[in-house]
Amino acid sequence: MDRREFSTAAAGVLGTAALGLPVGAFAQQRLQEGKDFRALAKAAPVDAAGGKIEVVEFFWYSCPHCNAFEPKLVAWSKKLPPDVVLRRVPVAFRDDFLPQQRLYYVLEAMGRVDDIHPKVFHAIHNDKQPTNREDGILAFAEKNGLDKAKFQELYNSFGVASKAQRAKQLQNQYEVDGVPALGIAGRWYTDGTMTGNMDRALVVADHLIAEARKAK
Repeated sequence: MDRREFSTAAAGVLGTAALGLPVGAFAQQRLQEGKDFRALAKAAPVDAAGGKIEVVEFFWYSCPHCNAFEPKLVAWSKKLPPDVVLRRVPVAFRDDFLPQQRLYYVLEAMGRVDDIHPKVFHAIHNDKQPTNREDGILAFAEKNGLDKAKFQELYNSFGVASKAQRAKQLQNQYEVDGVPALGIAGRWYTDGTMTGNMDRALVVADHLIAEARKAK
């Protein structure tokens, strides 16, 4: 499916567990470019400073598989070595994704990603709270103790709009097919469709991190 026609139904295809070898056995197999991951024809920009290896998670708050993947990603990220950094990038395959894109970047600007980011997933997937429009997002922010006026100011700011635009450019540079997905070191892309599920995608990411480290 064309990624610009992405829907919740399409998200359901990505990240589903597939029958086959367990993760441990998969890790011992020889990973294949074009099957388990894709090398970018042109390197994508990275934000990581000091020569660190950047891993990008592409996500959409309303994607049920991004919601399921979040705790696994957090657990994985806590074990990353000091030379690897995780960067989250909300996608916008359609214009109606933009409000949630801005929501993430406001949380980032306010330094509240760590505590509020998981609450966004919970509000959408457990509480069924509408957060795909500005009014719903502002209500969510106020309910969770954020300064509503400050939040709205940032939500409509040039800085947040610029970050959202950069996020869209990056998803295009990585040629993101769906979410959740991972970009590694500005050079490689993998997702649950290529690997079978996102547990295996993390194994592939570990392999590619090691390859990026060798190339330093």
